[in-house]
Amino acid sequence: MKSEGIEGCERFLSPGKGRGMRATKHFKVGDLIFVCPAYSYVLTVNERGGHCECCFTRREALSKCGKCKQAYYCNVECQKGDWPMHKLECSAMCSYGENWCPSETVRLVARIILKQKFQAERTQSERLLALKEFEAHLDKMDNEKNEMNQTDIAALRHFYSRHLDFPDNAALTELFAQVNCNGFTIEDEELSHLGSAVFPDVALMNHSCSPNVIVTYKGTLAEVRAVQEISPGEEIFNSYIDLLYPTEDRNERLRDSYFFTCDCKECTTKSKDKAKMEICRKLSTPPEPEEIREMVRYGKNIIEEFRRAKHYKTPSELLEICELSLEKMGSIFEDTNVYMLHMMYQAMGVCLYMQDWDGAMKYGEKIVQPYSVHYPPYSLNVASMYLKLGRLYLGLEKKAEGVKALKKAVSIMNVVFGKDHHYIAEIKKEMEEQK
Repeated sequence: MKSEGIEGCERFLSPGKGRGMRATKHFKVGDLIFVCPAYSYVLTVNERGGHCECCFTRREALSKCGKCKQAYYCNVECQKGDWPMHKLECSAMCSYGENWCPSETVRLVARIILKQKFQAERTQSERLLALKEFEAHLDKMDNEKNEMNQTDIAALRHFYSRHLDFPDNAALTELFAQVNCNGFTIEDEELSHLGSAVFPDVALMNHSCSPNVIVTYKGTLAEVRAVQEISPGEEIFNSYIDLLYPTEDRNERLRDSYFFTCDCKECTTKSKDKAKMEICRKLSTPPEPEEIREMVRYGKNIIEEFRRAKHYKTPSELLEICELSLEKMGSIFEDTNVYMLHMMYQAMGVCLYMQDWDGAMKYGEKIVQPYSVHYPPYSLNVASMYLKLGRLYLGLEKKAEGVKALKKAVSIMNVVFGKDHHYIAEIKKEMEEQK
């Protein structure tokens, strides 16, 4: 297809940032700016059986693939629609059995390679930016990233060699680097991970820690909506990262994953950093600067330690890590400090997994108000926290609190998902059932 552009947006050269996207008309808060179908996508293995492999619809009584018995679909149409991609994995899953374990990135890249074989023209996902134009940043990758790339390439060859002709190693190295820098994770209304995808036009937007748009998903479509007023000629900015953390931490993440330092207004003014790093107000004497720096180091280390521990420790052990770290950090940090909030969020997740609803509720109640302060307006993180809390309250027979929290979630979701999204219809149904 001939590149047809996107109404209301254009590609341009952004000063100091390279290519970017800017508005050619006015958008108000909540306006849908554009929709981008996934160029290629893959449902995460953990959601199989709960979501359709083709359209990501969440429903009960899905039909499973008769051959591999692992992929599930809404109906015959979805199964046929997904077959060109599913056939890459179907027989391999049968022959490898429990040893079939390519990473999600490897699975996504396999699908991109297959699509590139039969899709020569630009797609509806590439109206402003073609996938082949993605930045790879190969010259900026360190040894660790290069080794991870080569491990992924080896896994791709191992699991897909029977069904796929591969480009040479240099092209594969570039493609994996492109996907790692430009890929997206598709999440549901509670920010649970559903899968991975590439949306080329969405990837054209540059980053800001004070973004004027937000990206949400309807099945395998990415929808981009305004969360600030946008004037004609103004650049359209998305956020690439979790915005909870202070400026130094955000830029550390941006440099590590995307190879740049942000110079947005939030990063230059650091206006939220003091509140995000709040020191305990009950202390009789304020801690020394070195004590604070030491506790920040501890906070960063425990976050990384917990991330690794999730792969091998039991839920009870994980909860203990959270509780001990919160006790230690609480000797210097206020409960509203982002390192405290991070570990509370992890503790809440463990409690939910263990079906300790009261424990999860108590953590959620501590988190939700500081989230509303630290995150920008119309944040998915804030909406999902109100949503989780609301559902917990209803499950614990606290109907008034539950409905109040769900209403707060819906007020944000109306802007970021659009009022007609099925997630909102589901939540409104939950509220109606309480009457």
